[in-house]
Order: sequence, then structure tokens, then C-alpha cells
Amino acid sequence: MTMLLEPVIAIDRVNHYFGKGHLRKQILFEVTSNIYPGEIVFMTGPSGSGKTTLLTLIGALRSTQEGSLKVLGRELRNAPSRELVKVRRDVGYIFQAHNLLHSLSARQNVQMALDLHPEIPGPEIYQRSSDMLREVGLGDHIHQYPHDLSGGQKQRVAIARALVSQPKIVLADEPTAALDKQSGRDVVEIMQRLAKQQGCTILIVTHDNRILDIADRVLNMEDGCLSTLDTITA
Repeated sequence: MTMLLEPVIAIDRVNHYFGKGHLRKQILFEVTSNIYPGEIVFMTGPSGSGKTTLLTLIGALRSTQEGSLKVLGRELRNAPSRELVKVRRDVGYIFQAHNLLHSLSARQNVQMALDLHPEIPGPEIYQRSSDMLREVGLGDHIHQYPHDLSGGQKQRVAIARALVSQPKIVLADEPTAALDKQSGRDVVEIMQRLAKQQGCTILIVTHDNRILDIADRVLNMEDGCLSTLDTITA
């Protein structure tokens, strides 16, 4: 992959703290990294090392305190709320617990991501939501509710929701943690295929060593410091 491209995520000496006064604790230390268009990057490391904190900073879900963090060319540190909202609209999120609304069908859960885009007409929203569920292998489950789906199927709905708006970046936090080996690999391979089709970048936080071969690069977070663990040649 050529690195002449501008990074879609540019992290430069980012520090982050929790708490105030004598309870203030530093979580991230001078974190620096670039992630480029179309890359699939995994971030590993022990629990409590700062991985999820960094992921939420990149997703504009938390304010950048020190250093520079640019996502899709927008500086997030000291950015006004309206700029953070714009960034969030270009990012798809997949969480460990899939965070589906149990009162909504699979299609309605996916459709929620498109409801943030008022420029898309209603009939197109319905069609795109249904089509994306077919893409993740749930064409026969479009109208089912989460309590009727397996863990792997719920995570596929979460993937469909994250990708249906064709985001430029997908952030995933432990997407395979609750799945068995085959289901975990299936959902990551679906993410990989759809992201390559759409040309988006994926950053996955994971403890799952069984899927690391899918990554273009693996970063390691330990005690709030980020390093390159490995480079994988496709």
C-alpha cells in the first residue's frame, strides 16, 4: 500500500487523562500513528491499556485533550460541536455488545444509521437497509427482532448498520469477543469484504489472535503507549 496518500486518521503526540486534581491519571502517552485510506488495522493490547479510549477519541465520542488528532482532514482538538457531528456522520461504529434496540426489527436497527442523513429519501432508506442485510447474509431475517437472532447474526446486523451509510471509516471495539471461532472470523471477513467494496478504512480493537492475519497492520497498545506490533503482507 502506498503511503503517499494522506492519512484518514492522523494521531500526533496525543495524551489523555481521566479525573481531576490529585485523582488525575494519565491514560494515553504521546500516542502517534497514521492510518491510511483502505487499510484494515487491528489494535491489540491488555485490558485497561487505553485501546478503547483511543478509539472513542478517533470517533469524536470523547474530546481530544492534548496533541493533534485529525480524522478525514478535520482537527478534533478544540473542534466545535458541529464539526464533531460531521465527523461522526462519516464514521461507522461496531461495539462488542452490538447495541441493537430490541423493540426494532433487524431492518429498523440498520435503518437508524440512515436516519441521520436527511438527504436520503424514505424509499431509498428502506431499500438500502434491506440490501445491506442481504449483503451480510441475513436476507431471510430482515423482519426478525434481535431476541430471535443468534449472537453472530446480531453482530452481522451491527455490521450492516455500521456500513449502510457507506462511511469512510469503521471503528470496531472487540466485535468478536462474544462469538465462537468460526462466527468471529465470519463477521470480520464480512467487514473486510464490504469495506473493500466501499473503499473505507477499518480500525478494530481486539484480543482475538485468531483473526490477526486479516489485518494489513497490527498496532499494540501497552500502558497507554502505541507501537507497531507487526506488518502483515497480503
